[in-house]
Amino acid sequence: MKATAQIGVTGLAVMGRNLARNFARNGYTVAVHNRTPARTKALVEEFGHEGAFVAAESAEDFVAALERPRRLMIMVQAGAATDAVIEEFAPLLEDGDMIIDGGNAHFSDTRRREQSLRERGIHFVGAGVSGGEEGALNGPSIMPGGSPESYASLGPMFESISAKVDGEPCATHVGTDGAGHFVKMVHNGIEYADMQLIGEAYDLLRRVGGYTPPQIAEIFRRWNKGRLDSYLIEITAEVLAHTDAATGEPFVDVVMDAAGQKGTGRWTVQTALDLGSPVTAIAQATFARAASSQDGLRAAYRGLPGGTHWDLSGTEAERFTSQVEHALYASKLIAYDQGWKMILDAAAEYGWDIDLGEVAKIWRGGCIIRAAFLDRIRAAYAVDPGLVSLLSDAGFATEIKDAQVPWREVVSIATRRGVPVPAFSAALSYYDTLRADRLPAALTQGQRDFFGAHTYRRTDRQGSFHTLWGEASRDETEML
Repeated sequence: MKATAQIGVTGLAVMGRNLARNFARNGYTVAVHNRTPARTKALVEEFGHEGAFVAAESAEDFVAALERPRRLMIMVQAGAATDAVIEEFAPLLEDGDMIIDGGNAHFSDTRRREQSLRERGIHFVGAGVSGGEEGALNGPSIMPGGSPESYASLGPMFESISAKVDGEPCATHVGTDGAGHFVKMVHNGIEYADMQLIGEAYDLLRRVGGYTPPQIAEIFRRWNKGRLDSYLIEITAEVLAHTDAATGEPFVDVVMDAAGQKGTGRWTVQTALDLGSPVTAIAQATFARAASSQDGLRAAYRGLPGGTHWDLSGTEAERFTSQVEHALYASKLIAYDQGWKMILDAAAEYGWDIDLGEVAKIWRGGCIIRAAFLDRIRAAYAVDPGLVSLLSDAGFATEIKDAQVPWREVVSIATRRGVPVPAFSAALSYYDTLRADRLPAALTQGQRDFFGAHTYRRTDRQGSFHTLWGEASRDETEML
């Protein structure tokens, strides 16, 4: 087979098929391959008019169709399936060729694969791809890791097929080895938090404000014209406005209230624990999904006493709506700040040089958390690339200050009414934890020293200390 394709895609389920079509639509000749040849044939027959495809039935024909350096993109299930495909194709490749994993792989697997293939002379690129099947076809946000040399070859292609905002591509080289998949993982963790916060805002507007789903849809449409302008707010309004055709009831009322998850949010929380990175709002959003699916446990709790109910007047409901908007925005800011700090922590741990302003730039379009808000984050890092926290930016700090009363009032009302707001509460507690002059961690450290001789540091002198807690010498200390 003659080598004519600039890139190849193997694994032609919805995401792989749509990415292949996107490359072809942008003028690239695309080799396509699937374990089931019928799927390859179906793609070419149905979409061959969109561009140049080279159908390959065997692994050997697929590799032979690729121009050097070969760019081979894997779009299969993460885990063992990815390893199997790599081992199938790697022996057929040569020095300088590239294997790109566009699935939701765990970043630690990507690091392992990158090292192994590097030793064999092959570039391995873990590329986070966000935007779902629509984004894959019409322009996703792409977060490739790997070597700078691989991005020099792949970058123009990724930038070509990615979403564009103000003419700028939503694709950039994130960092070496697993950096791309790590950043995609954190993106999904922030997505969990964003969705949970929106869900809590909806619940408050309905159960406290007394609004119907269509009325709440209009509130979200209004919010989407302001600082909360985002894809998730936009689709929330659409979901809440939708009426179920079978029953005539609001769609949201006929859907089981048990949220699923595919694992990336859970990975974010697990990895944050390893890094010691306190992503509390993301964690609570992840646990909220888990709790929603605990049918037996929920049944055991149902009917137990809760908060106090009272009705709001029209004027009070309008005021409460404004308060919820403040609380949602402030909590969202905290969740994003936690995600950004986690990326910083990982960069320090794994030796990645990640430009957080560039991350904000490529998340402005194509991905699920795309939002006007990200322009502000990008601008903040343009002014100060060394920002430790988004709240170090004067504009964000002012907004958090303005949100103080409504944010706290919303959490207080939710508590008194018995409306669960785990992510709102976690975001506020995180904020109060970091702004506090003193924390009860001093007592925790004293307890640790008492039962485990774990030592402690003092505020008045350098060094590590241990108190001899025996009855006769309770106040004795010794420096270690």
